[in-house]
Amino acid sequence: MSLEPFLNAPAHIQVHAIAATLAVLIGPVALYRKRRDLVHKVVGYTWVLAMLGVAISAFFIHSFAVIGPFSPLHGFAILTLWSLWRAISSVRKGDIRTHEMTLKSLYWFGLLAAGLANFLPDRMINEAAFAGNDGLGFIVIGFGATIIIARIVRGVARSRNEAIAV
Repeated sequence: MSLEPFLNAPAHIQVHAIAATLAVLIGPVALYRKRRDLVHKVVGYTWVLAMLGVAISAFFIHSFAVIGPFSPLHGFAILTLWSLWRAISSVRKGDIRTHEMTLKSLYWFGLLAAGLANFLPDRMINEAAFAGNDGLGFIVIGFGATIIIARIVRGVARSRNEAIAV
């Protein structure tokens, strides 16, 4: 592993990588901790700011351009901004369930699923983590996709059980 690809990257990519790493690391604390205590709020605000940093900096990254300077990955940035707005407006209205579900979905699908794309060949994370060994990148993608799919299946099963109980 080498930090050289990050250290040599443009500032907007460094901001993006730092914000995404922070969001991945502190997300579980904000999302799965006892609600409404001071730690939850402080970490939650920090996570939201990190996610804003991820989304905004993403618009300056054009290495995977498909439609003009943008790619389908920029859709994740738009979805992130919308999800953050929805989560904050929901909690202000007292709709804690929507707030919680929106942010958990953003973490699992907007952050982790989009993050897996960084392990594709010729991406900086693949270069930094595995010196460009594409096979290892695909293993990480497969492992991560398996976890996300298991999370989806678990959520569907839980929803069905709640519907049956009602």
